[in-house]
Amino acid sequence: MQLIVILGIIVAIGGVSFALQNTVPVTVTFLVWRFDSSLAMVLLLSLALGALMVALVSTPATLKAQWAAARLRKQLDTAQSANQALEKRITQLEGKLAALPQPAAAQPVASAPIMPTFPMTDSAHDRDRL
Repeated sequence: MQLIVILGIIVAIGGVSFALQNTVPVTVTFLVWRFDSSLAMVLLLSLALGALMVALVSTPATLKAQWAAARLRKQLDTAQSANQALEKRITQLEGKLAALPQPAAAQPVASAPIMPTFPMTDSAHDRDRL
């Protein structure tokens, strides 16, 4: 924030020195409109009008971004509260699970491994077909 103030002061000093050095009278004519002033005043007014146009053009995009950020913050708050509720529910369920009696350990059943069976066709007739 302080950097912005310092930059603003530097720009203001530059503008004042520019105005003091450019006191030549000029006439600006646009269609039927005529304006007589110093060169510095004309240039500073055109700079101000340009800045105003930029501000007017960029305002809708800035507002849209701020609205989107607010909407996302609201969604984040909702998701965080839902997450807290789910974590509380998990803690409750883990407590209930710990209170349940443990079943007796089951004995593993020994069985033969299941091997896939493939038809064995290794005859000369089958090799010729390849």
